Amino acid sequence: MNYHTDILKMIPKMKAGNELISSLEVLPKYNKSICNKNIAERLMALSDIYNIYVPSYMSVEIYNKLYLSLVQSLKKKTLNLATIQQYENYKAIIKQEYRGIMGGTDSFTIIGSSGIGKSSSISRAISLISNNSVIELSNSKIIPCVVVQCPFDSSVKGLLFEILRKVDEQLESKYYEYAVRSRATVDMLIGSVSQVALNHIGLLIVDEIQNVCNSKNGKSLVGMLTQLINNSGISICMVGTPESNVFFEKEMQLARRSLGLQYGAMKYDMEFKKLCDKLFEYRYVKREITHTDLMTEWLYEHSGGIASVVVSLIHDAQEIAILTQKEALNIETLTQAYQKRLSLLHEHIKPTTKTNTIKPKQSNIPQIQETRQKISHSKFTIREIVELSKKNNTDAIQLIKENFMVEEVCV
Repeated sequence: MNYHTDILKMIPKMKAGNELISSLEVLPKYNKSICNKNIAERLMALSDIYNIYVPSYMSVEIYNKLYLSLVQSLKKKTLNLATIQQYENYKAIIKQEYRGIMGGTDSFTIIGSSGIGKSSSISRAISLISNNSVIELSNSKIIPCVVVQCPFDSSVKGLLFEILRKVDEQLESKYYEYAVRSRATVDMLIGSVSQVALNHIGLLIVDEIQNVCNSKNGKSLVGMLTQLINNSGISICMVGTPESNVFFEKEMQLARRSLGLQYGAMKYDMEFKKLCDKLFEYRYVKREITHTDLMTEWLYEHSGGIASVVVSLIHDAQEIAILTQKEALNIETLTQAYQKRLSLLHEHIKPTTKTNTIKPKQSNIPQIQETRQKISHSKFTIREIVELSKKNNTDAIQLIKENFMVEEVCV
């Protein structure tokens, strides 16, 4: 292959800044008149809330990482080594003699808590990078991004078959059918998939990689992916939850393959508030929504900063309000949704906490000043402080905060 320029011209230019944010954002069409429709129409339209996608810093990072990895992978296909590697892969299929010459450093991970939007961010990034199309050249077709799911039992053969099946779906080829009919062994499959990846795949994304953690085949599957990188030169992205970190940290050869991006739940900041603002714009109850800071704080406390839980709460609260004819989205209906629909998540969503350290302040009120002096010169228990405060008619809670480390828990 010697068509470096042709390949790179076939993928969209890299976006950045406001242009990237605008392109990533997905806001379904909405008409306020829906609020006056009948119950059935409103409930069906309500599902549009699940299609809303508000980009975050994570979205931008994932887009940049996937785009640059794809470019690096496509560049390798233009090297003379690619032709040599095709011959080596052919020998691997016939004689099971493996020789990877394309290099093996192009793997990385995207690790994050369940429900924070990893898969949605990857999907949006792929749609921008590839325009949901295949790169067609004079003598070859290249799929920019192929997404497969790690088998629950980490079966090496199962994953190799899935890669071939995904390629056949987009190219209308028969690689999977031929592999099944020939009863190919794992060694033959690795050679076949390496050849297919070299010719037709830009970036391979393996989702649910945490399945390797509790499987005896885990190391074998990661080893196969490493061999696939060496024999094809493609970039491989492994996506999973934080539990997969424990697996990759065990050994050096696994750890070096898992360097990448890591994310947790959202913080209570402008990104979270922006998400809530966009979601509240989609109203299907009859009454206007009074969107206050208190509601946003309530959502954060009862979602743990998990974006998918926020969406579910707002969707289910409106559904309950419509079905019960309360026709209002407020803390009352949100609480009903949290208690009735999300009960299984209660153990996994911890209330947010904040720690207040307050230094004693001087006061002009003699009673408070006198009480503070007594406490500061003696070692009082909380009970004794309360009794002394009652005697002197002062605020016990304030005095406790001033003399002890107090942790306030929002419930």
